[in-house]
Amino acid sequence: MADSNYHRPDSKKLQSLKDIAEKLRVHSIESTSAAGSGHPTTCMSAAEVMSVLFFHTMKYKVDAPKDPANDRFIMSKGHAAPILYAAWAEAGLFPVENLKNLRKIDSDLEGHPTPRLSFVDVATGSLGQGLSVAAGMAYTGKYLDKADYRTYCLLGDGESAEGSVWEAMAFASYYKLDNLVAIFDVNRLGQSQPTSLQHDMETYRLRCEAFGFNTYVVDGHSVEDLAKALHDASTVKDKPSCILAKTYKGRGAKGVEDLEGWHGKALGDKAQGALDEINGRIVNKGPHNIKIQAPSGEVKAKDLSKVKLSEPPNYKKGDKIATRVAYGTAIKKLGVNTDVIAVDAETKNSTHAQKFRDAYPDRFIECFIAEQNMAGVAMGCACRDRAVVFASAFACFLSRAFDQIRMGAISQTNVNFCGSHCGVSIGEDGPSQMALEDLALFRSVQGSTVFYPSDAVSMERAVEIAACTKGICFIRSSRPGTTVIYDNDETFAAGKAKVVFRHEGAKATVIGAGITLSSAIEAHDLLAKEGIHINVIDPFTLKPIDKDTIIEAAKASGGKIITVEDHYPEGGIGEAVSSAVAGETGITVKMLAVRELPRSGPPNVLLDMFGISANKVIEAVKSL
Repeated sequence: MADSNYHRPDSKKLQSLKDIAEKLRVHSIESTSAAGSGHPTTCMSAAEVMSVLFFHTMKYKVDAPKDPANDRFIMSKGHAAPILYAAWAEAGLFPVENLKNLRKIDSDLEGHPTPRLSFVDVATGSLGQGLSVAAGMAYTGKYLDKADYRTYCLLGDGESAEGSVWEAMAFASYYKLDNLVAIFDVNRLGQSQPTSLQHDMETYRLRCEAFGFNTYVVDGHSVEDLAKALHDASTVKDKPSCILAKTYKGRGAKGVEDLEGWHGKALGDKAQGALDEINGRIVNKGPHNIKIQAPSGEVKAKDLSKVKLSEPPNYKKGDKIATRVAYGTAIKKLGVNTDVIAVDAETKNSTHAQKFRDAYPDRFIECFIAEQNMAGVAMGCACRDRAVVFASAFACFLSRAFDQIRMGAISQTNVNFCGSHCGVSIGEDGPSQMALEDLALFRSVQGSTVFYPSDAVSMERAVEIAACTKGICFIRSSRPGTTVIYDNDETFAAGKAKVVFRHEGAKATVIGAGITLSSAIEAHDLLAKEGIHINVIDPFTLKPIDKDTIIEAAKASGGKIITVEDHYPEGGIGEAVSSAVAGETGITVKMLAVRELPRSGPPNVLLDMFGISANKVIEAVKSL
């Protein structure tokens, strides 16, 4: 779709954009040569795209790269980091001389972008993820901020083999994100061979249009064609746009351009010849005189540090309530804070995120059955502190999004994940629906906080604490009802366990959470009838874990600990507790966990069959 009101940049502006593109190539070659490694050829194919975006199309404040009003840019093909750094240097954010510090140990100009840099919103480099984040940013801009900033995402053609790219495109089309532009740098070559479509631009066009994108095929080395396509995209309503830029890897370097074998390599002895060739094409070798457009309006910063439940938990001790139900109640209570949003992967009637949707439909985002995209969208919504985000799904299916979650940690993102339907206690649905690895997954994520609330009261407080906790948070919720054991005014904190029962002369300390805390409590009561007393601990969080409380209780019970969990032994409660007491003398840990491939069946039967029922806890205590 062309805009008849388009004003072509004058010849001086066009020449400046051409010159800047060539300078970006020079910087990319020089910085990777100084580093002795990197990806100069994938930078060289994108030079005109970056020049037009940063020096003609985008509106942003150079001295405040993350101003909420700025247009957003995501470099999904993160190995092209050197040209991203070069663009910001040419824009004036920092001296171009600093580009020579690429990949040095004392420099934040890392091999792939991370938010250690003031101009990077999310870490990229694991391919196929940037467009989901960009879609979350664009959704936030259109529907939550209701602002006019636009979001641009540069993708490589090779990464379009990732399914998450097409998940993101389906999402962007469904939500009519006309403030989103995806730019594919179709340079034909992948890492080890040509891409599957190479320069078949027509197939790319048909695919993008089939996913509902307003699509342009352009010469990716023509600044005029790029400027016009980007302008025309800004006039389209109710459809996201895609620019398919036909480019050549290593553009401008003889003996390198469009040749295999140059991915991820500095140009070596080809560098000087390439630099001479490229510098020879620059007309204005001095500083450019382009004034970067500032945003047209202001978008207020937000303070997300004081999000609280609208009212305290309201439960009756002794009642049985599933923690997944309490999760829905809790996020609904948080929803009185207008900066809280919820996303879900079409499981909202099971995770109970439905409660939030019913109360605040304008702040609920349905991501459908696409967990990888859901994770990326959640991160995009959370960027620049625009929202407090809760993302929910069956815990087992979050494993599909582990790479996105891992990259979220590298991105220093603040997203709260809730995984329901954990363990064999879900019953008849069988092993494909049973999360038995989720605790290990989230405990392994750098800087994460892992909540495992055991009743409705602790679940509500876990949700409230997570809302104000930095980094990735995971909240594990259970399908069966568990008994309310805490008073509504009980206080909770991350890293602070609750001692449910403590006895002088206890024979062991039993540690469980969720459904297995119920097993521990039942075992406690039955053993007491025989005159055998045990301490029972609810850890509340497995990361951080309350080392001091566990060690104190263990020493008061003869150094004997029994952990019981609805999870595989690897990475769960048992290993968390074992790590906490490592180095302490006289403490032994016996781990009860699911040690075989489970099967369908009634929950109570499965708990017993796989060794984590109250009866099995009693047997373990007596064996000690």
